[in-house]
Amino acid sequence: MTHRDPKILNELESDLRAEGVRITRQRMAILSALAGSADHPTAEELLSRAREKDPSVSLATVYRTLSVLVESGTVLRNEFEGTGARFELADKPHHDHLIDLDTGDVIEFSSKRIEKLQEEIAEELGYDIVYHRLELYGRTKKT
Repeated sequence: MTHRDPKILNELESDLRAEGVRITRQRMAILSALAGSADHPTAEELLSRAREKDPSVSLATVYRTLSVLVESGTVLRNEFEGTGARFELADKPHHDHLIDLDTGDVIEFSSKRIEKLQEEIAEELGYDIVYHRLELYGRTKKT
């Protein structure tokens, strides 16, 4: 877990309040775990991290909290092949993902060349890209 800008925690809390969700000690533990995540945790990983702050956090509360945050657009739900749902904050600039098939690690990357090529392809086909996501799946090269 890393330490992010503390205002992210406040934004997550505000988003829940705006949706009419009561802020409890358990939900604050979940929000803190999510705000401090630099990776793409599963709901179970968030549960484990939240329980470090409050052992009474339940998996049901994690799922309910994530559901509201995904619906509000604050959190992105990623369904990478073979890994189940993983979550990340939606405050990051556009990026793509490389998923390690052996470890399940999710590596974020950006490539101006890939973005330019996608735009060129869409243009050739007569389209404007509205949204896209790129997922690469691979294994570490053996040397």
